Amino acid sequence: MTAEAVSSAIVPSRDAWRSLLWLAPLTVLWLLLIYSWPAIPASGIPTTAHQLAAHGLVALGLWLGLEHTSLTQDQRRATWLAIMVPDTLWLTVAWSAAINGVFHPDTASLPVLPMAIFLPVMIGAPLLLFSKRIGQVLDAIPASWLVTLQLYRIFGSWAIAAWLHGALPGVFAVPAGIGDMLTGLLALPAAIAVATGTVEGRRAAIFWNFLGLADFAVAITMGVITSPGPWQLIVPHVQSIGAGDYPGVLTPAFVVPSSILLHVLSLRQLRRRSRADVARR
Repeated sequence: MTAEAVSSAIVPSRDAWRSLLWLAPLTVLWLLLIYSWPAIPASGIPTTAHQLAAHGLVALGLWLGLEHTSLTQDQRRATWLAIMVPDTLWLTVAWSAAINGVFHPDTASLPVLPMAIFLPVMIGAPLLLFSKRIGQVLDAIPASWLVTLQLYRIFGSWAIAAWLHGALPGVFAVPAGIGDMLTGLLALPAAIAVATGTVEGRRAAIFWNFLGLADFAVAITMGVITSPGPWQLIVPHVQSIGAGDYPGVLTPAFVVPSSILLHVLSLRQLRRRSRADVARR
């Protein structure tokens, strides 16, 4: 792929990048805030706020998307409940388990935290990829919605602040925190780009999705090899995120699998849009 092709795929318009002029300073301000007052992230309030907001936006976006499909009212309601009830239960169980220390490696003989990361993806991804009704919803909602939603990834800066305070090992926190911040910062430019409906805009969104998934691949790998357990290869001088402490453990226990599934949905939607464009030609 030539440099020009990469540029057109990743930078479809200057308007998309202008959104960073206000988003980047806000992200830096948030990082300075939680670094100066570590009690803020330690309280769990930011985690609670942005996860509940994201959960609410998913519920609202799904319902609005269903309203634009040809499904009957009963079918829309059944589809909405079939998705949101398990998702809400999963959020509730993960939160309760985190508060009660269930994810601590010495609490249970089973690898509870890895199961919390991978089981929702293994169960949810096939359903989201092959469900005809989900396909109808994806066709009905703007492609920018699923991208914009992951603006919350900028809150991954908490890992950088924790590292600066010596509360997380840098070998995990630096790549994971920077990767999350970049994904969150680039979500808005990618959403603006894909909203244009152009091929370049879709390429930008696809690139952004793979960037976000690559961030998780690195973060999960580093988290596993730096955390207590049979796969630990690096023993840092401070505990890693796999130690199971609340609220940090909610990131791998709920945020990571939720975000992976959002990436899966976005990529399916973008592929459907590309196929529809080809069919119209």
